[in-house]
Amino acid sequence: MTATRGLEGVVATTSAISSIIDDTLTYVGYNIDDLAENASFEEVIYLLWHGKLPTQSQLDELKAQLAENMNLPQEVLAHFKTYPIDQVHPMAALRSAVSLLGLYDEEADVMEEGANYRKAIRLQAKMPAIVAAFARVRKGLEPIAPKKELSFAANFLYMLNGEVPEDVAVEAMNKALVLHADHELNASTFTARVCVATLSDVYSGITAAIGALKGPLHGGANEAVMKMLKEIGTLDNVEPAIREKLANKDKIMGFGHRVYRKGDPRAKHLREMSKRLTELTGEPHWYEMSTKIEGIVTGEKDLPPNVDFYSASVYHSLGIDHDLFTPIFAVSRVSGWLAHILEQYSNNRLIRPRADYTGPGMQAYIPVEQRG
Repeated sequence: MTATRGLEGVVATTSAISSIIDDTLTYVGYNIDDLAENASFEEVIYLLWHGKLPTQSQLDELKAQLAENMNLPQEVLAHFKTYPIDQVHPMAALRSAVSLLGLYDEEADVMEEGANYRKAIRLQAKMPAIVAAFARVRKGLEPIAPKKELSFAANFLYMLNGEVPEDVAVEAMNKALVLHADHELNASTFTARVCVATLSDVYSGITAAIGALKGPLHGGANEAVMKMLKEIGTLDNVEPAIREKLANKDKIMGFGHRVYRKGDPRAKHLREMSKRLTELTGEPHWYEMSTKIEGIVTGEKDLPPNVDFYSASVYHSLGIDHDLFTPIFAVSRVSGWLAHILEQYSNNRLIRPRADYTGPGMQAYIPVEQRG
């Protein structure tokens, strides 16, 4: 056996959900560029779960199911109010809330195919409600119930801010949700599949995935990007600040990707949305700073930006708290996690790799009184 650090280059399973081939990302064979420009997030959810785009009636049914299941149990809302608000990161709150949801789902441990699909609907619907409700509760505000007539993206912004969002904001959020929906066997998706391969339940699989996404080397990068932009502060400070980071060999978040060589195909869509939104909000310096950082880092290190880099300024321009960036990632990626969980259940085998042992050779036990 030969160990491969980080499982790089290792093919762990087969999947019909998404692919990354020659720096092209597809969902069930549809190019991400095509979907980002044309599809609603609800269409992408259906595509990932069913392997095809929905008809109008199928899409209407999915939208109705999501809207019907968006409200949270009162027990979950009450639980938020017990958290030490000034200490809890929203990802920790999201992880705990999803686990808690399983306690109030009568079908939580029912492993029949129909029950698992119904749980997928409930989880997908409730993820934005969890993030929005926690964001409001920690500010002393009451959670806002969704509006059934709004789209998934619009409802999330409405529940978060209490106002029906402008069309450009909905477009930006929908695009971000589509772009983050799935990404082959990334760390959190693989974690979800490993968990449910033991025949654990859907809630456990999603809770495990959220735990993996919480790390700054996965979902936390976009929050770190905005933190860097705020620290740099102005366009004039970009050059010296980034040059110093490069000289010190500091990691610059939002650049490079394990599976892309020529660049993340999702980044350009959020780059354009960042330009539009920062102009509309009167803060074009965030976009200008970002492009200047991109020029330096890509020029010096040959590392193009990934999806996290420009999503930071997009979410900031939508008025979203910076520590909510990664939970928003989860609001989208749960669609992919659920697709992979359902696929794993359909053709399951316990995932149990081996390790290349590097410890000492065979040793004999020595009684404690004889040990030096």
